[in-house]
Amino acid sequence: MTSYGYFLSCEQYSPRELLDQARRAEDAGFERLWISDHFHPWNDAQGQSAFVWGVLGALSQVTSLPVSTAVTSPIIRIHPAILAQATATASVLLDGRFVFGVGTGEALNDHVLGDPWPPIGERFEMLEEAIGIIRRMHEGGVVNHRGKHYRVTDARLYTLPEHPVPIYVSGFGEQATELAARIGDGYCGVAPDASLLETYRGAGGRGPTQGGTKVCWGDDREAMIDHAYRMWPNDGFPGQLAQTLPRPSDFEDAAQLLQRDAVPGLFSCGPDVDEHVSQLRSYADAGYDEVYVQQIGPDVEGFFAAYAKEVLPALRG
Repeated sequence: MTSYGYFLSCEQYSPRELLDQARRAEDAGFERLWISDHFHPWNDAQGQSAFVWGVLGALSQVTSLPVSTAVTSPIIRIHPAILAQATATASVLLDGRFVFGVGTGEALNDHVLGDPWPPIGERFEMLEEAIGIIRRMHEGGVVNHRGKHYRVTDARLYTLPEHPVPIYVSGFGEQATELAARIGDGYCGVAPDASLLETYRGAGGRGPTQGGTKVCWGDDREAMIDHAYRMWPNDGFPGQLAQTLPRPSDFEDAAQLLQRDAVPGLFSCGPDVDEHVSQLRSYADAGYDEVYVQQIGPDVEGFFAAYAKEVLPALRG
């Protein structure tokens, strides 16, 4: 059966709010957690940019749920050897309940050190090489590596998890999804698109599949549409636009292309339980093993109460 998790947004909520939401999610009956990894929010309205590796350490002390990053880019902003250490420590703290979700990232986060933003084909190469380094380091022993994109010299992890950390790869198109099938232990997606799951399985992917979505729960539907339009217009951007814009201000400019009337087609807005159930069920029907939902509205307490009493039981019924 599909399991349902909660999506913690480091772009929208402070670290303390994320910890509170993790506790509430477990109490409400969610079975696992996703957490985003960003240097910048998508726009200034979201207003946060917590360092996910600090939050993960704190999460290990407040929840017993499995946690996945959704997703980290291990190719530019942080060297893969450092992320090998970070993920090993996260897994130890979470008693093996940690999954490292990775992808090719966005210029929004990876341009901050002044590195050039590579074309997608090169980012695929970098991702594959980075994953190889991380897996080698999780095996223990001294690692030396001289590859096309990275160097590692006499590096050894001393704090290691009992088992290597599972690495799931995100894919929004056919080429990325085929790469996920080839190099990943699982797959991450954000669209209820059965064809992508079929591509993943057809290309040999045998691992678990994770899908994430957002809703704007609240009593006033029109107010929630306004809130979602202000906070998350980037979810409506087409093609590679979200991967190539470098600054939150650029996303705010591009948001003018999205009409408010398009928002209900992106998110369930308001208190209609059937609408929320339908949105999440579309991901299960597409074939995802795990479905994660983020509350983007301000009424976090009402969201968790409604999901505990009505939405989650309906999904599992």
